[in-house]
Amino acid sequence: MKALILAAGLGTRLKPFTDVHPKALFRVEGKTLLEHALNHLKSAGVDEVIINVHHFAGQIIAFIQDHHDFGLKIAISDETGELLETGGGLKKAAWFFRDCDCAIVRNVDLLSDLDLLRMAKDHLASLSLATLAVRKRETSRYFLFDDRMNLCGWENLKTGERRLSKETVSPMPLAFSGIQVVDPRIFPMITEMGKFSLTDLYLRLAKTHNIRGYLEDGVVWRDVGKMTNDK
Repeated sequence: MKALILAAGLGTRLKPFTDVHPKALFRVEGKTLLEHALNHLKSAGVDEVIINVHHFAGQIIAFIQDHHDFGLKIAISDETGELLETGGGLKKAAWFFRDCDCAIVRNVDLLSDLDLLRMAKDHLASLSLATLAVRKRETSRYFLFDDRMNLCGWENLKTGERRLSKETVSPMPLAFSGIQVVDPRIFPMITEMGKFSLTDLYLRLAKTHNIRGYLEDGVVWRDVGKMTNDK
């Protein structure tokens, strides 16, 4: 199984550490965020990983080389020329997933023990283009789902913005957990160019295809940037 770790971001919530280091090398409980992410993926049987890099990219590459790729096959998606955001990052890494049934995509700046193998199996059985791990928690931005857990919209409570992909009665707001599984069929459907968000992509595709939510309450989950800011 293959996976993408989104590690290219500037990590502004982890300042001042990220003034001189990439967020992927921030340490929590004695390990870097990158190690936590790799161990999580390995627990699901992932043996090939691509990591997108931008901010202090050389430090991440050197760290991986110093640890002999952590026993995995690791590729680098180089975004040093331009930070492509989550959607652009996935599109740039599309070549890596041509020969697999599904791709796990995971943010580097979170801690989770979500059963990724179970989620991947659920995704494959659903035949959805993408499956998004979501939780019932307080936040300012929510994905909206219908009673079958199909994505139907998104809202920002701070700005009052609401975007609907399809009409439904009483959509259920759930917070995205930074982990998703995508079907390689999605890649030819990505018509966006340059830098763009996966949120924009999913809202567009949800008009005509199934993008599902996967409720993962009950597992460990911590957004490290938010956790640090709350101290």
